Amino acid sequence: MRHQVMDIVVLDRDVPEHGLRAGDLGAVVEVYGSDGLEVEFVTASGATAAVITIKEGDMRSVAAGDLLSVRRLGRSA
Repeated sequence: MRHQVMDIVVLDRDVPEHGLRAGDLGAVVEVYGSDGLEVEFVTASGATAAVITIKEGDMRSVAAGDLLSVRRLGRSA
């Protein structure tokens, strides 16, 4: 599925250099070519945690059975 700007998406893999883990929610802020997305991830309070460019295949749409949770943001790099 091709994502569009403002879609809410789920990260399918860890991105430790930005403190992100598979399952984190983000919002598509830009679409590049046929396979690139710029996605913003925010904290529960609304502060931007990371904005990354990633391949479409590393994200998925939110599913009806997904459950939201909260965790502390940790950066390993």
